[in-house]
Formats: sequence, C-alpha cells, structure tokens
Amino acid sequence: MDWFNITLFISMFLVVLILAWGLITMARGGEYNKSNSNILMRYRIIFQAVAILIFVCLLMYKRYSNG
Repeated sequence: MDWFNITLFISMFLVVLILAWGLITMARGGEYNKSNSNILMRYRIIFQAVAILIFVCLLMYKRYSNG
C-alpha cells in the first residue's frame, strides 16, 4: 500500500466516523443531540470537503508525475 491509498483511506475513515457519531447522537436524542447535532454536521461537511480536496490533489499528482 502506498501513501496515496493510506491518505485516502484515513480521510474517508474520518468522514465515516464523524457521520456515524452524528447518526448515533441523533438516534439517542436527548440534550446532547440538541446541543451538538449542528456542530457535528459542520464537522462532517468540513471533513468531506477536505477529503475531496485530498482526493483531487492526489489524482492531479498521480496524473502529472507518471506522465
């Protein structure tokens, strides 16, 4: 496994982890959900944007470095 795959896996794993955290929080309900659901959604959106940016940068790097 090269560092491209490891970087992509880590970024996707973090997005899935935050998504699962938000879903579990929403399913449990209660005061924690009311106070943190919006923050968790913002984190998910930020991490998704970073993961897409990493993906695009790695694709560009691979395309231009391998000819």
